Amino acid sequence: MKKKTKCYIYTRVSTAIQVDGYSLDAQKDKLRKYAEFQDMEIVGEYSDEGHSGKNIKGRQKFMRMYSALYSLCRIMV
Repeated sequence: MKKKTKCYIYTRVSTAIQVDGYSLDAQKDKLRKYAEFQDMEIVGEYSDEGHSGKNIKGRQKFMRMYSALYSLCRIMV
């Protein structure tokens, strides 16, 4: 049996107005379906609402995901 590739899901919208216009739930749904189609295992889901994508400042969930990935990479080396 082939070992599944692990992945993380990260969703974001830039402004509070976009939270309603570009549903984070819809983004998550599409990403979950993609992961299932690619036979990937989702090991974490993160979401930042109303934060710009211009940089990572203020994107707390992104930083948590980054830390999780960084820790995982250190373990694997």
